[in-house]
Amino acid sequence: MVDDAASSPATRPAFNTGQGEAEYFAAYDTVLTQWPVALESVGLRSPYGTTHVHICGPRDGKPLVLLHGRGATSTVWFANVGELSRTHRIYAIDTIGDAGRSVNDGRPVDTLARFMDWLDGLFDALDLNSASLCGHSYGSWLALNYALHAPHRVHKLALLDPTDCFTGLRLSYRLHAVPIFVRPSAERMRAFITRESAGVPVDPAWLKLICLSAGFPSAKVVMPRHPAPDRLRASTVPTLLLLAEKSRAHDIHKVSANARKLMPHIVTAVLPDVSHHTVPTENPEHLNRALGEFLS
Repeated sequence: MVDDAASSPATRPAFNTGQGEAEYFAAYDTVLTQWPVALESVGLRSPYGTTHVHICGPRDGKPLVLLHGRGATSTVWFANVGELSRTHRIYAIDTIGDAGRSVNDGRPVDTLARFMDWLDGLFDALDLNSASLCGHSYGSWLALNYALHAPHRVHKLALLDPTDCFTGLRLSYRLHAVPIFVRPSAERMRAFITRESAGVPVDPAWLKLICLSAGFPSAKVVMPRHPAPDRLRASTVPTLLLLAEKSRAHDIHKVSANARKLMPHIVTAVLPDVSHHTVPTENPEHLNRALGEFLS
């Protein structure tokens, strides 16, 4: 069932820190004003709660579902949707249980199987028999697992600096993330993103939003595990792997080598002058060109 997002009755728990709900959603809406195309926002009810979706592009365009990284929200695609929506009908999702406007006030999304069930229901609610699927970071992990779970529903798959798909995160990256989980604050999140962005500028409006997400009442994170090698080898979904040249999250050369070993049909490339966290927003012309060519 599709409801108008603004009138959705869903409620959420109190924020975890002193940063208020109003401040967070004001920052969310500020980033959304950077979208260069008209959009429609809807709330989709399911047994898990209300999933918030931004839709843009021609109604007869090829469907493309976008899954953001942890805490990034669907607003993060502002530098990409203008180009992608020329030929595609875009569905940018706020992942349920994560920061953003989706509200997990139903069943907890606490296992990978439940994430897959949520995505099945989301495709059904959007009337998508098949769509291309693009994910960044944690969103790539979800996207890859969904392509393995329901390959008949994924036309093409794009993975943007994916985490925990083909290799693990660097120990140094994990250690720098610990303070955010132990004592979340906007200041700690800002320090983490600034360090991990390796000197690459970060869009200030989006940076403010993800810093404020430290106080967001998110559900418990489903810790990612690498998909089984035999399932990856059996996949026939056309797949693009784009890696961030300055990623500190993992060794991109190891990610690429493992991916090509496990999925021989995969197409790989490196995006210059971007870090793990700035893949969608900074120097977007390389990403938009690579995605456009692959999806067409």
